[in-house]
Amino acid sequence: MIHIVFGTLDTWLLGTYHGVSPTHLQAYLNEFVFRFNRRFWPMVAFDSVLKIATRVESLTYRAFYEDAKTNTNPGAADGSALTG
Repeated sequence: MIHIVFGTLDTWLLGTYHGVSPTHLQAYLNEFVFRFNRRFWPMVAFDSVLKIATRVESLTYRAFYEDAKTNTNPGAADGSALTG
C-alpha cells in the first residue's frame, strides 16, 4: 500500500504542479491526502470542500506566505487540517 501512495504522490506532483516548492510542501501534501482519502467518492470530496470553505476564515496573500515561512499549516485558521 505504501508503494501505491508514494507512486501516486509522485505522479500527482509532477503531473499537476511540475515540481514542488519546499516553502509550500505541507500545503501540497495536505491537498494530496485530502484527495487520496476521497478518491473513490468524488461527490463526498466536493461536499467536504464546501463545508470546510464555509467554516474556515480565508487567508490574505501576506498571511499565507508568513504561515509558509514558519512551517505552519496555511489554510487551517481554526487549527484543523484538510487531511481527513
